[in-house]
Amino acid sequence: MSTPEIHINHDVTNVVANEVPRGEHPNPQFYRPSYQSLNGQWEFAFDDANIGLQERWQHAHAFEQTITVPFAFQSSKSGIGDTDFHDVVWYRRAFEVPAKWAGKRILLHFGAVDYTACVWVNGEVATTHQGGHTPFHADVTDLLVAGDNIITIRAEDFSRDLTLARGKQYWEKESASIFYTRTTGIWQSVWLEAVSSVHIKTVKATPQVDHKAFDVFVQLGGWESAKGRAVFEVEVRFDQRIITRQSTDVAQDHLNQQISVELGSHEPMRLWSPEHPHLYDVTYSLVIDGQIVDRVESYVGMRKIAIENGKVFLNNHPYYMRLVLDQGYFPDGNLTPPSDDAIRRDVELIKELGFNGARKHQKVEDPRYLYWCDRLGLLVWGEMANAYTYSEQGVARLTAEWQEALARDYNHPCIVAWVPLNESWGTPQLLSDPRQRAFLASLYHLTKAIDPTRLVISNDGWEHVVSDLCTIHDYEPKKDALMTRYASPDRAVTSTPGGKLIFAPGSAYDGAPILVSEMGGISFKKSEWNGWGYSTAQSEEDFIQRYAQVIEAMHESPVIQGFCYTQLTDVEQEINGLLTYDRMPKAPLEVIRAITEGRRKTEGE
Repeated sequence: MSTPEIHINHDVTNVVANEVPRGEHPNPQFYRPSYQSLNGQWEFAFDDANIGLQERWQHAHAFEQTITVPFAFQSSKSGIGDTDFHDVVWYRRAFEVPAKWAGKRILLHFGAVDYTACVWVNGEVATTHQGGHTPFHADVTDLLVAGDNIITIRAEDFSRDLTLARGKQYWEKESASIFYTRTTGIWQSVWLEAVSSVHIKTVKATPQVDHKAFDVFVQLGGWESAKGRAVFEVEVRFDQRIITRQSTDVAQDHLNQQISVELGSHEPMRLWSPEHPHLYDVTYSLVIDGQIVDRVESYVGMRKIAIENGKVFLNNHPYYMRLVLDQGYFPDGNLTPPSDDAIRRDVELIKELGFNGARKHQKVEDPRYLYWCDRLGLLVWGEMANAYTYSEQGVARLTAEWQEALARDYNHPCIVAWVPLNESWGTPQLLSDPRQRAFLASLYHLTKAIDPTRLVISNDGWEHVVSDLCTIHDYEPKKDALMTRYASPDRAVTSTPGGKLIFAPGSAYDGAPILVSEMGGISFKKSEWNGWGYSTAQSEEDFIQRYAQVIEAMHESPVIQGFCYTQLTDVEQEINGLLTYDRMPKAPLEVIRAITEGRRKTEGE
């Protein structure tokens, strides 16, 4: 195969990327050192007339702009900062495969491209993907040539399609209300990876706390080319001490194992929690005829989340969840964090504010965020980005993408709950339409079929059909009203905050734990940003008092087993964050922390 005749601006391609340490890997739970980032400057073009395919831009075209990947063109970090509608965009760059990767299979990875993507390598189709929030990859080995190789990508969004899984991306030109700037095209990392012809494709690790072990389900790639005796090896370490080594002969392209994490009485099992985020480092190796052909570095957190006698239990003990709503937007990157340090700092700030968890809202978050939650200790509710109206096509799209999200994030111990839908988004007529209620129920059961180890809330906030938790959204600002509403389970589940029923027709309260999973939303202007909230504070002292009122009502209720405060930061036109949009605290962190943890009473009480 000869290289197509394409005119490339080599000033923007960084032809050979450098390997980076695990600490910066886009998928740190599945790390190989044979990794090269393709983030950075790419050539870029809008295709507003949608003529690129007809004119075969994948073979030859002069791309007029450059863009910084992985930032979407709507963000300032991209170098473009254009928030108008451009639903079809093209990317191109050159790369060179290192000589030391000779004989390996070369995988091209994309963290997320919103919404559909077609990828060419040297003018040949490498892969296509639909879904704006989940990863995909292609084995591009057979498309490569010596020297420069050319990647071309066409991404198409559907900005005005309300049946699309879009999250908070607004379908109008300017942000308004609870909706924000759109994201089109590449918005998570792009990278290359070299693997052997027979390699470890996926590992699904399931902690079994009561058995002091974890189960692994392994799938191998390229098994049809395997020759000789194959062995799968697992080494588990804690604090650099080897806990377990286990080897299993491989007879097919998949296997199951149970791995012990207890080494006699001198090495007890270490549990993962926000207070003690213990992690076991794990190395998975594939050995053929005594030679290691693939090795993956990972980790496992021994954590159990369950409901017992109507209460939430973490690691077999009752656990009160203090969550904050985190939408994962940034002033200069929109949905894409500006750096890994920024991701880590968000997690640190959440903990410094006294929360033990976060509800990621309408965003399938970057794996680097989940990595830091695993490492630093923060519970996460993983939530799908939703459509806004109902259609059969929308059902198919969301269901497919949700399964990809579950597969990507299954191994993160920080995730304790899944939220496929929020506030009846995408099912606005579920009270009168049995199809929409059936869709909600199907999402619950599908999620449980894939992951029975976590809690599932099929429709967070109201109009529950079937859920493990009874979650309620309530922005009442007065403590006495909240105390009355949450004085008993019956009062809580028969209330109608926001004029919404807690349960949809045909469903009823069954004794599930009750949590107020959105509340507060107090606006306080503490920067140049203007905007709104659900109630308004006039000063820092007023803000603290109002925050104390709503949080104390949660702690003092005999019914509530956890809450989620709206929200961590201001976002665009919303100024109801505990932090400004650029992450500056609106009140002293230690004051907010004491209230969050229930250690400070309202003055005069």
